[in-house]
Amino acid sequence: MEIKLMEVSLMEVKLLTSLTSKQILEKLGELGLEVSPEELLRHVSYTFSVSGVSRALTHQLVRHRMASYTQQSQRYVKISELREVAVIPHSIEGDSNAKKRYTTALDECQRAYHELLASGIPEEDARSLLPNATPPTIILTMTGRYLMHFFGLRCCLRAQWEIRELADRMLVAVRRLEPELFRRAGPNCYQLGYCPEGRLTCGKMDEVVKRYEKLGYTEP
Repeated sequence: MEIKLMEVSLMEVKLLTSLTSKQILEKLGELGLEVSPEELLRHVSYTFSVSGVSRALTHQLVRHRMASYTQQSQRYVKISELREVAVIPHSIEGDSNAKKRYTTALDECQRAYHELLASGIPEEDARSLLPNATPPTIILTMTGRYLMHFFGLRCCLRAQWEIRELADRMLVAVRRLEPELFRRAGPNCYQLGYCPEGRLTCGKMDEVVKRYEKLGYTEP
C-alpha cells in the first residue's frame, strides 16, 4: 500500500499555506477572526493519492460521501500481471494452503481475462471477471473536519483491516504536516474519551488510546 499526501488547500486563507495552523490562527486573530482549531478544520482540505490497495477497499472508501474521488478505470487500463499486483489479505498470506488456492485463482482469472480480450471481447466487459483484489489507483480529497469523521470510523479496530491500515497511514501523513491540528485524530474512542460501540466494543480502549497518542509522532 502506498499513500501520498499531494496537496493542501486552505480555501479563503490559501495565502497562508506556508504557515502552521497555530500561525494561521494568530493571523486570523489579527483580522478579528477568532476561530478554534476545530473550526479551522472545516476550511482545510487534503488530497491523497493511494495505490496498492484492493478494489474491495475502494468500494468501502467511496461510501464516505462528503469527499471527492477519481479512480483508475479498469475499462481503459489493462491488467497485465494480476498475481504480481493483487492484494493478498494477511489471513491468506499466513496460510500456505490458502495462499496457494488464492494465487491459483488469480492466475485463472488472469488467463481468462486475456483470453477474452484476445477473442475480441471489449475491455469494459472482460473486466467483469477481475477479482476484488485488483488494485486501482485512487485520488481522494477530504476536508480536515471530514477526515476526523473518517478516522473516527476507520481507525477503529472494528473496521476492516485494509481500510484501517489506510486510515492510519493517512492520519500519520496529516499529523506530520499539522501535528497540533490533528492531535485528537484517531478512532472515536480516542476522540470522544469513551467507546460508542456499546456491546460491540473491542474492549481494548486503553491500548488503542495509548497507540493513537503516539502514532505519527514517535513512529518512523
